[in-house]
Amino acid sequence: MNRIERAFSNGKAFIPFITAGDPTIEVTEKLVYKLADAGVDLIELGIPFSDPVAEGSVIQAADVRALSSGTTTDKIFDMVKRIRMTCDVPIAFMTYVNPVFSYGADRFMRNCKEAGVDAIIIPDLPYEERDEIRPYCNKHGITYISMIAPTSKERIGNIVSDAEGFIYCVSSLGVTGVRQNIGLDSLEMVRSVKSVKNIPCAIGFGISTPEQARAMAEISDGVIVGSAIVRIIERHGNECIEPVIDYVKSMLAASKDKS
Repeated sequence: MNRIERAFSNGKAFIPFITAGDPTIEVTEKLVYKLADAGVDLIELGIPFSDPVAEGSVIQAADVRALSSGTTTDKIFDMVKRIRMTCDVPIAFMTYVNPVFSYGADRFMRNCKEAGVDAIIIPDLPYEERDEIRPYCNKHGITYISMIAPTSKERIGNIVSDAEGFIYCVSSLGVTGVRQNIGLDSLEMVRSVKSVKNIPCAIGFGISTPEQARAMAEISDGVIVGSAIVRIIERHGNECIEPVIDYVKSMLAASKDKS
């Protein structure tokens, strides 16, 4: 069992997202250790980028803060190497096509492997263009995570048929961000995925309250929470660790609630 498979082997998976380097690389590293200690199943680490087209204002601002603090892709790789010396929590990078191509796709995936990154998520890479990246993932043993959205519809079968790891189900249209209401499109997406392949489905985009986490966990295999966590980091800066962990523990409990 690899680390991605392990993430979904303990009931419903809870997956927090944080932007690497926000507010600093040092704080991010400490957060990863504390999140792992809290019991999260997988951590999604965002690589800051100047044009994050899938992100709302909260994560866009986090990217600006991270880049302003001097965060680079190489510093993030070095951080993950340090983390892997003592921590075995599954880690997925969330990034965009441009940073991967600018770095060199083969070199990027090789460094992911050497650092101990398990998977990669690239929201602006269309399914039809996945072969621009996927061969390098396969070469270096990095799991390529496929995404589907309410608009995927007839394309879901093709996307799911060769997917690996888990399916990232985008709960609603638009960019990331906290939402008051999360539509039932998610249930239909999960059903569509499962009709094609028995692969874990994790729902993200907009989940911010324990009630939402519990509801999404009931219809899926995992819950991804990003903007709500990043907003706490923005509010508290270098002192964000304790409030983030308090919030994450409440979301963890809700997502794994079997009542």
